[in-house]
Amino acid sequence: MNIIEIKDLNRYFGEGENRVHILKNVSLNIEKGDFVAIIGQSGSGKSTLMNIIGCLDTATSGSYKINGKETIELSKDQLSDLRSQKFGFIFQRYNLLSSLTAAENVALPAIYAGMSQEKRLSRAKQLLEKLGLGDKWQNKPSQLSGGQQQRVSIARALMNGGEIILADEPTGALDSQSGQNVMEILRQLHAEGHTIIMVTHDREIAASANRVIEIKDGEIIGDTQKEAVKSTVENPTKSKPHFGFSKDQFVEAFRMSVSAIIAHKMRSLLTMLGIIIGITSVVSVVALGNGSQQKILANIKGIGTSTMTIFNGTGFGDRRAEQMQNLTINDATALNQQSYVQSVTPNSSSSGTLIYGNQTFSSTSLKGVGEQYFDVDGLKLKSGNLFSAQDVADNNQVALIDESAKKSIFPDENPIGKIVMFNKRPLRIIGVVSDKQMGGASSSLNLYAPYTTVMNRISGSKKIGSITVKVDDSVNTTVAEKGITELLTMRHGKKDFFIMNSDTIKQTIESTTGTMKLLISSIAFISLIVGGIGVMNIMLVSVTERTKEIGLRMAIGARQFNILQQFLIEAVLICLIGGVTGILLSGLIGLLFNVFMTDFTMAFSTGSIVAAVVFSTLIGVIFGYMPAKRAAQLDPITALARE
Repeated sequence: MNIIEIKDLNRYFGEGENRVHILKNVSLNIEKGDFVAIIGQSGSGKSTLMNIIGCLDTATSGSYKINGKETIELSKDQLSDLRSQKFGFIFQRYNLLSSLTAAENVALPAIYAGMSQEKRLSRAKQLLEKLGLGDKWQNKPSQLSGGQQQRVSIARALMNGGEIILADEPTGALDSQSGQNVMEILRQLHAEGHTIIMVTHDREIAASANRVIEIKDGEIIGDTQKEAVKSTVENPTKSKPHFGFSKDQFVEAFRMSVSAIIAHKMRSLLTMLGIIIGITSVVSVVALGNGSQQKILANIKGIGTSTMTIFNGTGFGDRRAEQMQNLTINDATALNQQSYVQSVTPNSSSSGTLIYGNQTFSSTSLKGVGEQYFDVDGLKLKSGNLFSAQDVADNNQVALIDESAKKSIFPDENPIGKIVMFNKRPLRIIGVVSDKQMGGASSSLNLYAPYTTVMNRISGSKKIGSITVKVDDSVNTTVAEKGITELLTMRHGKKDFFIMNSDTIKQTIESTTGTMKLLISSIAFISLIVGGIGVMNIMLVSVTERTKEIGLRMAIGARQFNILQQFLIEAVLICLIGGVTGILLSGLIGLLFNVFMTDFTMAFSTGSIVAAVVFSTLIGVIFGYMPAKRAAQLDPITALARE
């Protein structure tokens, strides 16, 4: 029974004037179970014929059938499946993967054939035992002699059954004794029913075969057969893809990717550098932005949310604001009667000299406020008491100081109950409140007294500097601001005031810091793109360096998807490791920053970290795809020929 049928096969190489006719109308049939030696001088076309028989190369024209199936019509993946199911390759240079053990090299074809891990490792050990290498299954190729490596190669050829074994100069790289051992193994395999096709230029080696085909200048010039082909036994080792088929292939691809990264540590590190810098920059910038934003918003919260302060003038920087003094106590009273207002406090101020004992403080600010001011403005009572509505109504000469003023005026004593002189007017200290968080550092000492006391007993002014309004929580501050504007405009006959809305400031700050984070993150994003291009370039180099490995994997049954998967996993791993390293580095930067900076801290967000990991993975997929695809599209015979 013919297992191989070739008719009028032609193979050309090159184009135009450089076109060379390698195989010329070759026709031959090979029976199942035969032992065929193809001999000829170098350049005769014997290796090209074997490559076409093994589906590593394709003919330019003619017909080539295996078990009646026309191979010229098959796709690359179908040819890969055919190589996996039908052929076992024995190469002159062994083509073992240096990073794998003998058993792993033998088991490699079974991964692409769908054999489970347990079964393929068990069979690999059995084959090595059969070939006299039972004690060498954990050795790597560098730990084996040439003859032992060739026996590992033979065991690999038998892994998926090896119905047709193709041996390309199997003794060419061996000493005479090892060569004899290999030929004895091939004769044994032939006796067991395997179809053997061997290429050699040595007539003594060819004499071991049952049939000798001589080829010269691309044409068959001799075909001699010693005896009829014996009946063969069916190979029981065929396996079908199992449930974990895809998982096994993925695990193998993952393991090979890790091995490749570890084998080239410095190159991998330099490849990751762009990703590391980009991810570190993005995560750190977001953390800095979040930290500063949280600090500012905390300060705004400190002065109270849903609060508005109404000032004289048309806006900040209005030089006429001090002279205009349009806001009055009656305005505050009118505002307090509105349903959307929770509380109102008029604000008046005076600056001057404070005297306590024999100490004089020239830069002192006295703020006249209502009894609800401290709640509205977020000032916390530290000791003593706040003044009451009765104190405001009675113009009582009581005052509170903040913590900074206490440290300056009363560094070593309790200020409660002490009398200070402000602009020659006595004030009794009844409490201490926290420093005001907004407004920056100030050299002035701050005192707080009832606005009636400041206006009637100290400054003599009938006008107020500002009005602070706290809006009811159920009311939208924008709507309330519009209502306040309409009311005061109607009372004054014109708009001679302006309003500072704490919620509006908060939104503006959030928008501004968000814009800054986006801007700086965009700059960092560019470094990620540069890093991705670096990954792509290094992966292209890696494909070039490992071309022969790719060819070997295709020869033993790897499909295009398997090659694509392996190199894509490698690119993603490099970017993912770079991304995680960048996150850890940014965490270290944040730790050091938070130790030495007391004003605000870097605040890392889970969202930015997850986004960094996802983005670094995407960089690997996007920039690793082209090199991976290039590797998958390599022609197996061209790849195998690359040194």
